[in-house]
Amino acid sequence: MKLLRKHRHWLMIVIAILAIPFVFYFVQRPDYGAMRSDQFARVYDRNVSMLEAQQTVRLFNLAQALGMLDFVQSLTAGSGQNQNQTYVEFILNLLVLRHEAARLGIRPDSSEIADVVRKLPAFQGESGFEMKKFSDFVQNALAPNGLAEEHIEQLVRDELCLNQIKQLLATGVSVPQAEINADYERAYDKSYVSVIRLRPADFAKDITVSDEDAQKYYEAHKAELKTDEKRKVEFITLALTDEQKKLAGKERIVVLQELSDRANDFTQALLEKGTDFKQVAAKFRLPIRTTSEFTAAAPDQQLTVDSQLGAASFKLSMQEPNSDPIQVADGFYILHLAGIAEARSLTIEEAKPKIVEAIKNSRARELMSTKGAEIVHELREAAKAPAGAGLGTAIQKAGVKVETVPAFSLLDETTEAQGKEPKKEPPDLTAIKDAVAYLNPGEISDFFPSGDTGLIAVLEKREPSADANDREKKAAFGKRLLNNKQRIVFYEWLRDRQQAANVQFAKG
Repeated sequence: MKLLRKHRHWLMIVIAILAIPFVFYFVQRPDYGAMRSDQFARVYDRNVSMLEAQQTVRLFNLAQALGMLDFVQSLTAGSGQNQNQTYVEFILNLLVLRHEAARLGIRPDSSEIADVVRKLPAFQGESGFEMKKFSDFVQNALAPNGLAEEHIEQLVRDELCLNQIKQLLATGVSVPQAEINADYERAYDKSYVSVIRLRPADFAKDITVSDEDAQKYYEAHKAELKTDEKRKVEFITLALTDEQKKLAGKERIVVLQELSDRANDFTQALLEKGTDFKQVAAKFRLPIRTTSEFTAAAPDQQLTVDSQLGAASFKLSMQEPNSDPIQVADGFYILHLAGIAEARSLTIEEAKPKIVEAIKNSRARELMSTKGAEIVHELREAAKAPAGAGLGTAIQKAGVKVETVPAFSLLDETTEAQGKEPKKEPPDLTAIKDAVAYLNPGEISDFFPSGDTGLIAVLEKREPSADANDREKKAAFGKRLLNNKQRIVFYEWLRDRQQAANVQFAKG
């Protein structure tokens, strides 16, 4: 019997319905283009097959659906990555985790695993663990996707191993009280700041670009000065009807899974020798729609339903013209590359407007940076006068305007503590905070870029936080600092262990 079934005398039964977003974790199909190569990578001197990699991706999706967010985040440290990069990182780090757990002799027992499974967010109800919710999950989410209860237990075992390794690494990591005090004051004290803003446009108006300058730029950048490549694609859609779009829960999952299976069958049919896109579409009685020519930056209107459609169009080639099924909110698309209008080099006459603009922008920024450095030097010299008496005069002499920034703390938790949405901050406030974080009152920052402008920040004064002597808040802050240090130690260890794994990716 399964591990959870050994512990069911602890559990309460309540009816539950799976959440709709779960569909989009699991109604997915493998990357058929990648499957044509059997090897995904070589790790620890053994081959990792594409099949094994795809199974691990299913575990990634399962962990997210189970609410194991800290586990997933720990094994996908690189934020802001695209989905494929996230999958690759999870696959490799899970292999590293299992290898290191075995090497260290970490073996969670069955009672530990069962206890964690009962606490997974996906199975919780008003009174705690709900067996009905668990059973629905197994029947409606795991089974249709080739997964079973043991895969849940496997992930929990991995999480327990991860936590034990983190605990081992955290031994000896500490934060001195003096460091906590200094960082606490820096984070919560109220800062009063003025800024001087410089704009490239103020310098560009007096810049002229000669024909000789334009010719030199053209010769140096000829390979980059091209028209945009254009694509034309044909595509079929397998989508929910208007009535089906109203479905929710299990009913919606079932219909989407049927569409997913049909999209899979369509893709498999394209792999048969001697078939083409039109023949398969006719066989499945699906109408083909065709786009006009479009660029990567401006996809055809028919493909704007989802940003991944335009991106997928530019990954196709004449040798591999058909896409995998691409899931959107209400169904699937399959694309076929119908034509490519290759990018061509621009003549100097065609490129000249771009060249003139590029040269002007570059020179304007250089002039702005030079002027910014000069102003910083002048202000710092003036600030050496008693009480900074010469600072105002130096600002007037520089002919610049001073903007007053609303007082702020480097770490503002008031809205979070009150359960409110974060306050809307000026777009360059984060850069200003970074610039003044380690300044003393009366000091001037270096000139630094911020968006399309450049800034100089003057820290006028700092005032202690109203919670400066709040021991409980300071203790919580110290705990966060310690957690951050421990996370850094863990990621350094993980990077080192990745190198020891000697990862080598399969070509293509």
